[in-house]
Amino acid sequence: MGKVRLADIAKKVGVSTVTVHNALAGNKGVSEELREKIQSVASEMGYQILSERKQEAREAAGEASYTVGVLIAENYLAQYETFYWKMYQELAVAATEKRCFAAVEILRKEDERNTLKLPACVEGNKVDGLIVLGKINKEYIVKLTETARIPVVFLDYYDKDFAKDAVVIDNFYGTYLLTEFMFAQGIEELGFVGSIYSTSSIMDRYCGFLKSMMSHKKEVKQQWLIEDRDELGQMGFKLPKRLPKGFVCNCDLAAYMLIDKLTERGYKVPEDVSVVGFNNYLYPELADREITTYEVNTKAMTKVALEKVLKQIKNPKRGHGMDIVSGHMVIKKSVKLKK
Repeated sequence: MGKVRLADIAKKVGVSTVTVHNALAGNKGVSEELREKIQSVASEMGYQILSERKQEAREAAGEASYTVGVLIAENYLAQYETFYWKMYQELAVAATEKRCFAAVEILRKEDERNTLKLPACVEGNKVDGLIVLGKINKEYIVKLTETARIPVVFLDYYDKDFAKDAVVIDNFYGTYLLTEFMFAQGIEELGFVGSIYSTSSIMDRYCGFLKSMMSHKKEVKQQWLIEDRDELGQMGFKLPKRLPKGFVCNCDLAAYMLIDKLTERGYKVPEDVSVVGFNNYLYPELADREITTYEVNTKAMTKVALEKVLKQIKNPKRGHGMDIVSGHMVIKKSVKLKK
């Protein structure tokens, strides 16, 4: 009798453990019809409601198995093996260590932009919390956060109005360090590659670049600010006729594409033009270009995000706000060093 767990009831009913807990505890967020069904199943299974202290002891012993949904927008899967797929793999490992499960779901473009249909894992009450990877449509975020009765944490994206519970890399300071490194090598004519208004991460990285340029009293020339993607995230760009001595790119993929375009035009990297990226991540299909970059600590980010959502599952008042995770510079061969 005493061995029946919330997870056992949840499995039989086909809902999450949080839904079962809310139903048995009389909390909001559960329809009367579902509450009665859960109470009936719990009674049939011989479940006895434990005191809060005993329930916490069970959780500490690893008996509570939560399921965390991981939502990735379809457009991030369009090219190569994505950075966010790597993050999901890190999340899955971290979830195992926490004695819980990570279930991935792909957000289709049609649902994100038009129908605003909620993830199946949310509509079916299959998950106890949700982690959203990367930027998604704001209208979808609003519906998701207002409708879903579970914690929602954003990873590698934030918005002060719509996505406040977030975990992000230190985009601003990381790009500031990269730009300062260029100046330290005597490279003072600099451009930036990245669609500044595309994501909060790219905008923060541009602001780090801008701070360094302003600190050195250097003008940011419009022709050297290169948009690198369209509204759906498809990457592609053209080079200006006259080039600076160096480019700060918002990610390693943009840096990789830039190096290819420079090579096609007859320029050598780093002899003629220096290039830095961000993330320290290139897809397995691509050749290593030895790009100097700022490494994102994906393991730390995913662990913080998971801990954040688990805190909110156990106590809705905990774990709110934005967490910033630092990375570090990785110096390779794409910058011409000062002699």
